[in-house]
Amino acid sequence: MTTSKAPSQRQLRAGELIRHALADILLRGEVGDPELERLGVGVHEVAMSPDLRIATVYVRPLLDGKKDRAVKLLAEHARYIRGLLAPRVDMKFMPELRFRIDTAADYADKIDRLLKDPAVARDLPEKK
Repeated sequence: MTTSKAPSQRQLRAGELIRHALADILLRGEVGDPELERLGVGVHEVAMSPDLRIATVYVRPLLDGKKDRAVKLLAEHARYIRGLLAPRVDMKFMPELRFRIDTAADYADKIDRLLKDPAVARDLPEKK
């Protein structure tokens, strides 16, 4: 039996600190990779493990079709990025960074398309 437990305040706070610092690092081009800068990567969420040792960073590049490349580049630079984060984030241990694509926008688009489908729309209540 698996239990889904909501993140603690500590996890949420640590994730937000890392998200803000990482977004600033990427915005300023501090990683030093021109290709990564061209992709224009946005940091949407950082989910922390319960022990705060792993940070799963959900990102999305501005250029369509470059999701896999963005994640690959970020993974290649993860140790360096971690070093850039350490002085900006007051944490006992700097977590390991794992980069993933943020799929929330894709999911929202899919739901929008479904709701606009005539076969589904006829079953929805009328808006007044």
